[in-house]
Amino acid sequence: MSDVGIGTGRVVVNRAMSLDGFIAGPGHAMDWIFEYLTADAFPDVVAATGAMLIGRGTYEVARRMADQDTAYDGGARFVLTHEPPDEPDPTVTFLTCDLEEAVATARSAAGGKNLEILGADVAAQCLQRGLVDEILVYVLPVLLGDGVRFSPPGLGRVDLEPCGNTRSGAVTMLRFRVRKRAKPSGS
Repeated sequence: MSDVGIGTGRVVVNRAMSLDGFIAGPGHAMDWIFEYLTADAFPDVVAATGAMLIGRGTYEVARRMADQDTAYDGGARFVLTHEPPDEPDPTVTFLTCDLEEAVATARSAAGGKNLEILGADVAAQCLQRGLVDEILVYVLPVLLGDGVRFSPPGLGRVDLEPCGNTRSGAVTMLRFRVRKRAKPSGS
């Protein structure tokens, strides 16, 4: 369990990924995901989620896809950004605070349920700072060949412990616990 925020829910990085390791295709395209993964494919994940912390880039991609009926009910939505958009979006709360405060704010809103982290950059930052409890990966049966990788260069090593796998149609969900590194004595 991470030390950030309140509640009993976990901080979970949630990713759909092509078999060759891409979470978005060229140009950040994500429409290919919905050929395989529907919001009702893993109802237990949806039921366990109380809020989402989303990176600005992922938010913008989702806005461009709004007409494709790809809505996902993951509870309260928070977008972490350096600069909120000029036009407000009543469906999200824009946060301009530091990462730890954003995670604590979103966890509080999750009401004891899980907080999902969506977005490559935000997820990598959360992993680097030890804020993530689990990673869910939906492996889709497609090779994209190019796009946005699961983790950016420079993330560093993160040790994981497999803790489950489930299949729904053509999609396999892999679940991993993030192994917390021991803090050096005297810190």
